[in-house]
Amino acid sequence: MDQLWSLMPEFWEGFRVTLLLLVVSGVLALILGTAIAAMRISPVPVLRGFAAAWTEIARNTPLTLVFFFTAFVMPMLGVRAPYLLLAFVALTYYTSPFVAEALRSGINGVPVGQAEAARSIGLGFRQTVSLVVLPQAFRMTVPPLINVFIALTKNTSVAGGFFVVELFATTRQLANDNGNLVIQILLVAAALYLVITVPLGFAAGRLEKRWVVAR
Repeated sequence: MDQLWSLMPEFWEGFRVTLLLLVVSGVLALILGTAIAAMRISPVPVLRGFAAAWTEIARNTPLTLVFFFTAFVMPMLGVRAPYLLLAFVALTYYTSPFVAEALRSGINGVPVGQAEAARSIGLGFRQTVSLVVLPQAFRMTVPPLINVFIALTKNTSVAGGFFVVELFATTRQLANDNGNLVIQILLVAAALYLVITVPLGFAAGRLEKRWVVAR
């Protein structure tokens, strides 16, 4: 136990980077995904086409390939940035279409009369979407969105193969250096991932119950 306990600072550093990847990429993906979802219902054909292409290409591209592009191809094209920043870009790009599709399902669940009523009192498209449609869509899609962020938590492990020392990369290194503690190290890593994903699941349940009552 003393040997395992001595490894906790390294576990903590990997956990901290994983949490940072989740929070930053999650917030950026939520913002970008919301914009893409709004474009999907835009009256402007070019915006609808762009959003549809973004969604189909991004969600059907393997995440490893996205990381390969950001970690190796972008520097070849002259983009000089820390690998952690490039990991934010990769995870945000990959996660945004899943956020957009979850929100689009919520938007489709908003009664058409809500948008018509908003237009009848003089609200434009942007105001209708931001003030009437999206707030209701968010309330209807809490569980799917939380599932997207749980998947994002696990997807951060891919960054470990591209020079970002997060929890997965830390676990792999510690297991290699401490062969007699492989099982214990893996159990600690699994527990740290659960520290993130289990509270997200509970939060989804509580928010869903709260907002179902409020509707």
